[in-house]
Amino acid sequence: MLNDILLKAYKLMCLARHMAITYEENRQICKYVHSTSRGHEAIQLATAFHLLPHDYVSPYYRDESLLLGLGYSPYDLMLQLLAKKDDPFTGGRAYYSHPSSKAADKPRIIQQSSATGMQVIPTTGIAQGIQYLERISSSLLQKGEQGELPVVVCSLGDASITEGEVSEAFQFAVLKKLPIIYLVQDNRWGISVTAEEARAMDAYSYAGGFPGLSRIRINGQDFSECYQRMQETVDFVRQTRSPILVQADVPLLGHHTSGVRKEFYRTEEELAKQAERDPGPILRQQLLDAGIDEDTLMTIEDTASAEVLNDFNRAVAAPEPDVSSVADHVFAPTPVTEEKGTREPAGAEKLLMVDAALFALKEIMEDHPEAVLYGQDVGRRLGGVFREAATLADKFGDHRVFNTAIQEAYIIGSTAGMSAVGIKPIVEVQFADYIYPGLNQLVSEISKSCYLSNGKFPVQTLIRVPIGAYGGGGPYHSGSVETTLLSIKGIKLVYPSNAADMKGLMKAAFYDPNPVLMLEHKGLYWSKLPGTERAKRPEPSRDYIIPLGKADVVQSAAAEHINGGSSCCIVTYGMGVYWSLQASASFVGQVEVIDLRTLYPLDEELVFNAVKKHGKCMVITEEQQTNSFAQALAYRISRNCFQWLDAPVEVIGSLDLPAVPMNILLEKAMLPTIQSITSGIRDLLNN
Repeated sequence: MLNDILLKAYKLMCLARHMAITYEENRQICKYVHSTSRGHEAIQLATAFHLLPHDYVSPYYRDESLLLGLGYSPYDLMLQLLAKKDDPFTGGRAYYSHPSSKAADKPRIIQQSSATGMQVIPTTGIAQGIQYLERISSSLLQKGEQGELPVVVCSLGDASITEGEVSEAFQFAVLKKLPIIYLVQDNRWGISVTAEEARAMDAYSYAGGFPGLSRIRINGQDFSECYQRMQETVDFVRQTRSPILVQADVPLLGHHTSGVRKEFYRTEEELAKQAERDPGPILRQQLLDAGIDEDTLMTIEDTASAEVLNDFNRAVAAPEPDVSSVADHVFAPTPVTEEKGTREPAGAEKLLMVDAALFALKEIMEDHPEAVLYGQDVGRRLGGVFREAATLADKFGDHRVFNTAIQEAYIIGSTAGMSAVGIKPIVEVQFADYIYPGLNQLVSEISKSCYLSNGKFPVQTLIRVPIGAYGGGGPYHSGSVETTLLSIKGIKLVYPSNAADMKGLMKAAFYDPNPVLMLEHKGLYWSKLPGTERAKRPEPSRDYIIPLGKADVVQSAAAEHINGGSSCCIVTYGMGVYWSLQASASFVGQVEVIDLRTLYPLDEELVFNAVKKHGKCMVITEEQQTNSFAQALAYRISRNCFQWLDAPVEVIGSLDLPAVPMNILLEKAMLPTIQSITSGIRDLLNN
C-alpha cells in the first residue's frame, strides 16, 4: 500500500516537472503570468492525499501539485493557464492555480485573490462556519462516509506571515478553537527578498505567540515524511477540532513567476544548492530502495511526459471565452424583485429607525437559524454602541450574537468563508470611518468572488455601517464614505432614511445572495435632530420587503408648477432627505424630493423620469462634494437628460475637508445647511 502511494506521488511529481518544462519551452504561448510548484511538490501532494470531498482547502498561487493531488488533470490546470473558455475554475478570468470549485468528488475550494496572505481570513471564516454548523447540528454540515467531520486547510507562503491580516485570522482561530490547518510552505523567498531581510522569525516561531495554536515543522523535500506528518495533522484536527500550523521547509526550484525570473536575482551557486533538495529525485531513490525497478520508474516518467504534451496541445486548441460573457456573474440573481407586504399596517405604532433595524434582525434570526450577527460590542453586555443589537444575544445566545476583537478585516473577510458553507452572516463595522482596515478584504476577496469564481461563490453577507455626522461626533466617528465604497464593483449599497425603509431594505439585503453594505445614519437612529421626526414610521408587517434599486418619491410637486415650468426635483438620500424637506417648505408645491434608498443598484429610471418632468435638478449629499458620488450622479443625469434640462444640474455637499471637526459650530459650518439648500433651490428655480 505504501509503495502504491509513493508511486502515485512520483507520477504526479513527474507531471508537475514536465508541466513546468513545457510552459518554459512555450513561453510565447504561455503568455499569462503563472507560477509553478517546482520544489514544493512533496508537501502539496501529501496534503492533498489526506483530504476528503467534504473538506475545504484554499490553495495559493504556487499550489498546482496540490491540485494534481486532489485529482485535477494537467489539462484542467492548463485551461486556466491559458485562460480558456472551459477553464473549470474561473472560465478564463483568473490566474493559473487560482481555483474555485464545488466538485462533488473533491474538497471545496472558495475563490481567493492573488493578494499575499489575504486568503487566510476567508478560509478561517470557513472553519468558523463549520464550527457553528456543528454547534447547531445543522443539516448543512457535510460529513464523510464514515461520519468524519470536515477540516479546513489554508495554504500560504512563508512571506505572507508578516501580513497583519494573517495575525487577525490566527487570533480568531485560537480564540474560538477552529478546525483549521495553516500550511506554510517556507522556501525563504518573498520574490527577491530573503527571509533574513524581511522577517524577525519564521512561521513556526511566530505561531508560538498564539497560545492554543499547535505547530509542527516538516522536511518538505521528503514526501514520505510529509505524508506521515500530514496524516497525523489531519487526524489531529478532525478529532480535536482545534487549529494547527504546519511549517514545511521546501526549496524553490522555479521562477517566482514566469515574469519575475529566477536568474534576475538568484545566483547559479544558490540555485544549484537548491536543486540538490528536489523532492522528485529524493522520492525516486526511495522507490528504488524499496525495490521498485528502474524500468517501472522510466515508464512513469515517459508516460507523464506524453500526457503533459497531449494535454498541452489540447489546451492550446481549446476555445477562447465568448467575449459576450465578460459581464456575466458580477452578481448572483436576487429573489427579491418587487415590494411585498404591508408598509403601514392599520394600528401600527411608529417606531424609531434603530428599533426597526432591531426588529428586522430579530425576525430574520427567528426565521433563519443559519443567520449570525457579530462585530465589535454587539454582544450581550452592550448590544451595539447605538443599542442597535440590544437584547439579541439574550434571545438567540452568545453563539449567534457575539463580540469580536477590533478586527475590521476579519469581521468583513470572514463572511466570505461563512457564506461558502451556508451561513448567512450579518456583521457590523462600528463606525464608517473604521471600515478602511476592512477594505482589503472587501475589495480583494468579497467583491470579486462571484465574478472570478464564474458564479460559484457569491458572498451572501449583510454588512452594517453606522455613518454620518451629528452633534459633535468629531473626526473618525462622523465621516461619510459612500463614494469610496461605490468605487468597488461587485457590492451593493443601501442607505435607508426612515424606519419603514430600514426594515424593508434590511430584509432584502439579507435575502440578497450578494454582499450588501447598509449605511445607517446615526443622526436618524432616534430622530433627535430637528426636522427628522418623519424618520419614525409605523412598523411594517413581518413580510414587508423592498427590492434593492427602487427609489422613493417622498414629496411630490404640484401639477400647476410642473406644467408652468416652476418646479424642480431634488435627488438625495440619508440626512439629505430631511434637509431637503425642510428647505423646500419655503417653496410650497414646487419641489419634488426623491430618496434614492439604494445607491447601487441605482434607480436611474425614476431619477431620469423626474428630471425630464421638471427640467431642473439638484443633487444633495452629506459627503464632501468634490469628486463625489453626487457629482458623478449629476453627470449621469446631464448625460441622459440633456435635452430636457433647463439649467445645469446643481450639487450641494459638505466642504472639502479631510475630516469632520469636533466642535459643533465647525461641524455645522462644514455640512450643508437648510439655508444653503434653500438658497440653492431659489437660484435653480430662478435660472
